[in-house]
Amino acid sequence: MTKHALFVCTTCASTWQDGKRIGTSGGEQLLDSISRLHETWELRDEFSLHPVQCMSACSHACAVSFAAPGKWTYLFGDISTGGETGAAVLECASKYYGKPDGLVPWGERPEPLKKGIIARVPPVPTLTGANT
Repeated sequence: MTKHALFVCTTCASTWQDGKRIGTSGGEQLLDSISRLHETWELRDEFSLHPVQCMSACSHACAVSFAAPGKWTYLFGDISTGGETGAAVLECASKYYGKPDGLVPWGERPEPLKKGIIARVPPVPTLTGANT
């Protein structure tokens, strides 16, 4: 079991017709790109890769998230599905992995993940008592 998780929204950038999704979504394309790179990535055993049907970031498609116990969780959106985006996502995940608190400063993020931050969620506090 791995401590770190990378989530990719698979319904992002979908085409809809008569209430049904048609074709391959942008999120599925991004997941495919990341999946291929993940197979040979040096941190593949540290990061599990999870497709998610919807991350509720529809106005910011495509969306990915990094999470780990005791670390801040990041949600990125407005991510392109082409070019070197999959590699940029894994590069940022590597930086996230290397930070004890998960905080990756803006200047250290790869270009495709500098402008698309949707949320940065603090880690769940450790509860030491019933009223904490």
